[in-house]
Amino acid sequence: MAKSTVVAVILALPLALPILAIIALAFTADASAWPKLLSGVLPAMTLETVLYCAGVSVGTLVVGTSLAFVITMFRFPGRNMLKWLAILPLAVPGYITAFAYVDTFSYAGSFQVMLRQTFGWTQPGDYHFPEIRSLGGAIFVMTAALYPYVYMSARAAFIKHSLSQIDAARTLGRNPWRAFVEITLPQTRPALAIGVSLVVMECLNDIGAVGFFGVNTLTYGIYTLWLGQGNLGAAAQLALVLLTAVIALILFEQMMRQRDELSRAAKGSAMLERRKLTGWQGLAAVLVTVAPIFAGFALPVLLLVGYAQHHWDSGLSANFLQAASNSVVLALLACLGTLTLALVFGYANRRSQSPVLASATGFAGLGYALPGTVLGIGVLVPLAHIDRLINAVSVAVFNWQPGLILSGSIAALVFAYVARFLAIALGSVEAGLLKVSPSLDEAARSLGRKPFTAFRDIHLPLLRPSLLTAALLVFVDAMKELPATLMLRPFDFDTLATHVFSLASLGQIEDSAVPALTIIAVGLLPVAILTRNVRDPGRV
Repeated sequence: MAKSTVVAVILALPLALPILAIIALAFTADASAWPKLLSGVLPAMTLETVLYCAGVSVGTLVVGTSLAFVITMFRFPGRNMLKWLAILPLAVPGYITAFAYVDTFSYAGSFQVMLRQTFGWTQPGDYHFPEIRSLGGAIFVMTAALYPYVYMSARAAFIKHSLSQIDAARTLGRNPWRAFVEITLPQTRPALAIGVSLVVMECLNDIGAVGFFGVNTLTYGIYTLWLGQGNLGAAAQLALVLLTAVIALILFEQMMRQRDELSRAAKGSAMLERRKLTGWQGLAAVLVTVAPIFAGFALPVLLLVGYAQHHWDSGLSANFLQAASNSVVLALLACLGTLTLALVFGYANRRSQSPVLASATGFAGLGYALPGTVLGIGVLVPLAHIDRLINAVSVAVFNWQPGLILSGSIAALVFAYVARFLAIALGSVEAGLLKVSPSLDEAARSLGRKPFTAFRDIHLPLLRPSLLTAALLVFVDAMKELPATLMLRPFDFDTLATHVFSLASLGQIEDSAVPALTIIAVGLLPVAILTRNVRDPGRV
């Protein structure tokens, strides 16, 4: 076995600790908690989670697919700009969109206050307005925030599948809608399933948005059981239930991805002649396209800008500057850790086709699919055991108890970030290595270069663009990460994400506007990468 393979397998072992720790704690914790969970908390939370995920899945499927269909199949005013603007909601974390909507459209919010003042209403019974702080409100807002996952997957599938078949269907008298339903949609079901799977993973990871909407999901239950009630065992048992669901979702997503790849490989692509929409049809296409962009990006950003204009000084407080500094430091450390591991795993897999190595790499990258609360429990448990061991040895040898060293420290947060975002860096590195011709490896070996020297002198310079992309994506995701940070941060330690969440939870929405807009500004960077890399073939 090659040295690089051995090193990669050894490095994968710590990254497997969170999952193993959850399983071990769930089965060794107080067994009396299981009957209580099964009889009371678990069924209600599971039902709420299923309804929430199902509602957002259906909403994003309808919105994302419709948007992709209109933009791919038609020409209308502003299309070339709107096709890129459609992914802007990805720059706004769901919890920021949630508190902007809740603050504005709740009974005490500015919108309903304006309605009461305009029409002279004085009490709730005078008019009916949908309750935003509800399951329905959460589904609506998170659909607006997450539909780009389905939109991007659907649009890529529409473009890459056999568009010549659509042209043939049109010559046979099928209108664009019938051609889409009868030909395109059945071929793109695996791609749509991939997009919906990513949406569900985001829903399961979220605790900020559901907290504002009062939706008691499994993820939020883990958070409250641990930080609210201090019951780590019950939290781990609930995390095991969620972990099982996530693993099933990952397997389903991988199966759909394989089907999608086979489907695309079996069909050629052709240039598509888009139908031009004018008059009321063109206006309708513009409105259909603009509506989700406005709901998912423009409206929350405009609301936050309005708050920031009147609370600029309080937003730029010392706490904000400290939180921003903490976020940048953590994100940079996460970049360093993930890029280092991604290079080791990527190069090891390039040099060896070992099934053991492939399994270790896949397991190491599993953290990205885990909800932040599950990952937080998984990181906390082994680190707490290590702390207890260190304290026991220290007391026995030096008669001194150092207290918590790893758990509740910056090291715990960095480890969680690396475990969670390694898959992002690994994907970029592996994609970059695929562009490096194997003949360069053979030439290096023929010249007597050792593997590490060849990697340093040949592969690393060629990987620079991929590494920069990976670093940017990891940096942005680390800046936005909320659930794992809430679970693992040291006492009196804030990042931008936790600072925004804390202020919004206390009702200080105006003061949270500046840090929230900072997170959104950073989140626009990977969106710019997506708009640069996605191609748009077709005749106009």
